[in-house]
Amino acid sequence: MNERIEKLLSSYWAGESTLQEEAELRELLKKSNGFESEKAWFAELEDFSKEEPHNLQKPKRTKTVSLSWMGWAASILILIGTYFGWQSYERQQEEQAYQEVMAALSLFQEKYSEGQQQLQKMNDLKYLNTTNELFEPLEK
Repeated sequence: MNERIEKLLSSYWAGESTLQEEAELRELLKKSNGFESEKAWFAELEDFSKEEPHNLQKPKRTKTVSLSWMGWAASILILIGTYFGWQSYERQQEEQAYQEVMAALSLFQEKYSEGQQQLQKMNDLKYLNTTNELFEPLEK
């Protein structure tokens, strides 16, 4: 009998016993002498199984926001963010285009001024062709 109890206890503690073997182990422990710690263990288990749960309250329902509403809200936020981002991008592009046009006009003005200065030098040369004014041209 003790050998059978030992065998059942080893399979019980290894987690390999069936419900029938556990019932047999309880019956054998009740009838046998010794094994006081195991008897106390199984008595505690029986006490726990007989105990009714008490003071259990139903969980209070909390208001939950529907996931579909959250999806709609996220979509709207994305659209608003995209709109303002696009406005900022367009404004930035306009400023960049303005800066490029101003740089081109500045370059044009600089080159035009250089050309004017060179023409001024050529303007001084116009007095070299005054022979017709000093002498009367010959007519043929």
